[in-house]
Amino acid sequence: MNNLFRSARNFLASWCLLVLFLDASCKKEAKSPAPVNPGPGTKPAATFTNPLLNAAPDPWVFQKDTTYYYLHTLGNRIQIWKTGKMSRLKDATPVTVFNAPASGGNSRDIWAPELFFLNGKWYIYYTGSDGNDREHRMWVLENESPDPTQGTWTNKGKLTTQPADLWSIDATVFQQDTSLFLIWSGRPFVGGNTDLTQNLYISRMSNPYTLTGPTVQIATPQNEWERRGFPVNEGPEILRNPAGQVYLAYSGSYCGDDRYSIGLISLKEKADPVSAASWTKIAAPFFTGQASSNAFGVGHNGFFKSRDGKEDWIIYHANSAAGQGCGDARNVRMQKFTWTADGLPSFGEPVATGQAISVPSGE
Repeated sequence: MNNLFRSARNFLASWCLLVLFLDASCKKEAKSPAPVNPGPGTKPAATFTNPLLNAAPDPWVFQKDTTYYYLHTLGNRIQIWKTGKMSRLKDATPVTVFNAPASGGNSRDIWAPELFFLNGKWYIYYTGSDGNDREHRMWVLENESPDPTQGTWTNKGKLTTQPADLWSIDATVFQQDTSLFLIWSGRPFVGGNTDLTQNLYISRMSNPYTLTGPTVQIATPQNEWERRGFPVNEGPEILRNPAGQVYLAYSGSYCGDDRYSIGLISLKEKADPVSAASWTKIAAPFFTGQASSNAFGVGHNGFFKSRDGKEDWIIYHANSAAGQGCGDARNVRMQKFTWTADGLPSFGEPVATGQAISVPSGE
């Protein structure tokens, strides 16, 4: 009986030790689980934050296939940033393609450069002056190289408006089938006129560096939101919706006003662009600043598609604080936008600085 009791006691002790060992092993294992490989679709989405670049007013992007060429105002030169991923723009190394000469009509105020690929060649349209405000005009550079960051840029001279050579800035090209048009912001400085009002004008082009006239005014700052500081319509940019409807986005009010915003004008279908009656301005602004997003003076934008062509993006400048004016405090930002059932762009509100944004699809 004693032997039986002793055997049972030993068995029970061994069992308890086994249980304690297994329990300790389980607890140790719970503290250090084996790594688990994430399954498909569990990888965190790639993101970026605004601003993309600082000291970068008047941003512009031209997209050719899956390559993006970016430019902005630098004052005394023109540089091109080349990248395959707009969300990584800051990683691109800019290439200087133009330095302002020491004197002449394009020696100062090198503003708002825009790059286009037309008739098999590259063109850059930019504003320049001799330092006198009344002498601001539009100028053109040409390059035959397949890559605009390489080859030689040739000065094609000044774009002279017809019939009078008028104050003009912010040139952009509108191509309709095989016809070329230039759209810009101008002032009717004639004689001793000192009116600072900036209107939008259009003219036909016989080639990418020649206006054939006449100059036609297609918009003037008539709404209250376009007249803050002084009356301004500037920074015109063409935008087409998925159905092919043509819109003209533009910036309204003095660029140094915190309420500087983006408006929209529509072109009637199959209408002659060189006719004021063909363009209809939408009264309210379409994209405005927001203090909670650190976005003041939102404007002078451009548009591009994601690498896979599935998304539409707007790129624009803004100040990060109130009262920073119309200078190098402006920084460049971008965000995706959509379209309404009526075919109008829906830009939403500016995304706050520092907020994570998913990169454009295809990156």
